[in-house]
Amino acid sequence: MQDLGTLGTGTDAFAFFINERGQVAGTSSTNNPVTGLPTQDPFLWENGKMTDLGTLGGTFGLPNALNNRGQVVGQSNLAGDLTWHPFLWDRGVLTDLGTLGGSLGGAQWINDGGEIVGFASTAGDQAIDGFLWKKGVMTDLGTVNGEPCSAAHDINSKGQIVGNSFDCVVEGGYAWLWEDGSITDLNTFVPPGSSLQQLVVALNVNDSGEIDGLGVPPGVDPNDVFTLGHVFALIPCDEHNRDGDCEDGTENVRAVPQVSSVSRDVFGGTRRLFPPSRTNGFHMPGFAIGPRN
Repeated sequence: MQDLGTLGTGTDAFAFFINERGQVAGTSSTNNPVTGLPTQDPFLWENGKMTDLGTLGGTFGLPNALNNRGQVVGQSNLAGDLTWHPFLWDRGVLTDLGTLGGSLGGAQWINDGGEIVGFASTAGDQAIDGFLWKKGVMTDLGTVNGEPCSAAHDINSKGQIVGNSFDCVVEGGYAWLWEDGSITDLNTFVPPGSSLQQLVVALNVNDSGEIDGLGVPPGVDPNDVFTLGHVFALIPCDEHNRDGDCEDGTENVRAVPQVSSVSRDVFGGTRRLFPPSRTNGFHMPGFAIGPRN
């Protein structure tokens, strides 16, 4: 075990991410010369050296993702600490990604192509929408099912994005997939009689298009998804994953309640979830993992 140290005269540091190059991203307290109180800056650690990534003028910055190119994204307070913006740190340059016309936002993930997703407020701070930032352009991903707000949580190397839409107050809404300029409510494909009443939030999508997230069974309020929700995994019904379940659609959805352990237990067998949608459907293996913070 190696002590990575801290930034400046700070006393605490936390490491959150490590990539395939052995680079580590996290946050460290520093000494605020104005108040003397600890403040927090994001850092990148590499080959024994911790680099302060700085902030966008405020006293608090938080990294949310690190890709294999050493690019870091997150959110940082602006001067005065009254609001915050999403940032990209790349080879020594910290860039304010801006918003969708409002005053705040945060970057949630970045793929190895430098494509960034997150959330940002719209003009007049009337709503928060998920965004895709690519080559200097921020695109509003929209919402589903009439909900006024949304957030994007993950993007894979193919540009597929997952997230959820909600009522702008409590993040219990509808899971979605954004692909090739189109956003799809994943709930539109849940068959009658499913053990899941609603797919509330899609959290991760890997390069094979497999999606995981949280849903709720019948009788559970979607707003309680982070305490009473069930974990789901969606496996694309494509040429690599096509089986009898994908063809006949006879099996029911299977979901497993969250457990406190961080282990993952495979319960065997696949369960049919979706009929084909556009080019792909999904089927679902049952497994349980700990809740993601």
